[in-house]
Amino acid sequence: MIAIIKSKFNKDITNGLLFGCKKALIESKYEEAFLKIIEVPGVFEIPGTVEKLKNKNYNAIICIGAIIKGETDHYHYISDAVSNGIMNLSTYSKIPIIFGVLTCQNIDYAKKRSSKDLSKNKGYEVGKATIEMIKVFNENNLS
Repeated sequence: MIAIIKSKFNKDITNGLLFGCKKALIESKYEEAFLKIIEVPGVFEIPGTVEKLKNKNYNAIICIGAIIKGETDHYHYISDAVSNGIMNLSTYSKIPIIFGVLTCQNIDYAKKRSSKDLSKNKGYEVGKATIEMIKVFNENNLS
């Protein structure tokens, strides 16, 4: 079972990332019935949710969100907090925790990286990386 934590904020972007991620997982023979999608209000809530799920019965946790630069410093604070939070959790986790949070300078970049064009969709890349990391953990007894 794979948990996907998806931010509701910037939902057009995160829905596109989720589409790509699910497509990659299904192509890798991971049935949709084995995906648990948990939606949280924003990206700031993702690390806390990972903390609660990391000791449950999941093979991996995927974090999906989008932070788009605006006119204030908020972008920098949230980007740093979320990326550091997820990194710290993944360092001590017995399962892969995958970072699929876009940090884009503008909405156009975010749209390109979450489009239906899977060659550009970062959610698709994250889905593929998840399958690879599950194999790495299993083959090397890292769990």
